[in-house]
Amino acid sequence: MTSLGDLLAAPGILVAPGAYDALSAKLAAKAGARVVYMTGFGVAGASFGVPDIGLVSAAEMSERVRAIAGAAAPVPLIADGDNGHGGPLNAARLTRAYEAAGAACIQIEDQVFPKRCGHMEGKEVVPLAEAAAKIRAAAEARGSRDFKVMARTDARATHDLDEALRRGEAFLKAGADILFIEAPRDEAELRKVAETFKGVALVANIVEDGKTPYLGAKALEELGFKIALFPVSALLAVTARLEGVYATLLKGEGLPAGEARVTFQRYNELIGLPEMLADAAAITRNTEKKTET
Repeated sequence: MTSLGDLLAAPGILVAPGAYDALSAKLAAKAGARVVYMTGFGVAGASFGVPDIGLVSAAEMSERVRAIAGAAAPVPLIADGDNGHGGPLNAARLTRAYEAAGAACIQIEDQVFPKRCGHMEGKEVVPLAEAAAKIRAAAEARGSRDFKVMARTDARATHDLDEALRRGEAFLKAGADILFIEAPRDEAELRKVAETFKGVALVANIVEDGKTPYLGAKALEELGFKIALFPVSALLAVTARLEGVYATLLKGEGLPAGEARVTFQRYNELIGLPEMLADAAAITRNTEKKTET
């Protein structure tokens, strides 16, 4: 298993595809992802059928971390912790819960409660001192330095880029390992972020129809970013697919021949059925041998 720390220290950019449930995390890992990102936007929609506006509790998110981290393993999971679900003590408690659930990193942002997706309108942020206190609380609460803290600021939308950069500097001083300046508006702003924080593990959040230019990983690496998040790409594609499939099924005819899908057998292979049945059979054989002796 390669740790997130080792991945951050190695050359090259990390592409972090978004996962919203255990199945998507498992498939991302099987596809070759070196790190997987648990998207709060996706968890809210896929698990609870609600928008990303602070409606999912800390306990519910922690439960999802456990399932998604287990499915992605041994690939490390970066997990969205929203705004820590409260003040510094809440952020510390959430950090310990995420670490215990198997995540490799928690992301904490500086929005007020209830928060909004970073590419929605109408966001608000808490004062800088309060935001930095949450990052410090998270950094001090973790059981191991191998567990990373990603600090995100949404101040570009509420103030300006200069305020976002100021907050980024404060978050690094508070103990953040990874810095996430949300929603720069153009390549010039992305470049300014990278130039301001040279040598820092920087995140670029690439959202379809979002506020940041839709750049690929190579272009982001050349700018100076270490992690390219594509948090909702799979979710948006799957949503379109579900709409189409359900519309077809409700016509009463089933899926047409040749419709793009995996086979029933392939699905079971992807989620590990053959390995699990083999493990169960081996346990039964060993138990029988010990019973006979």
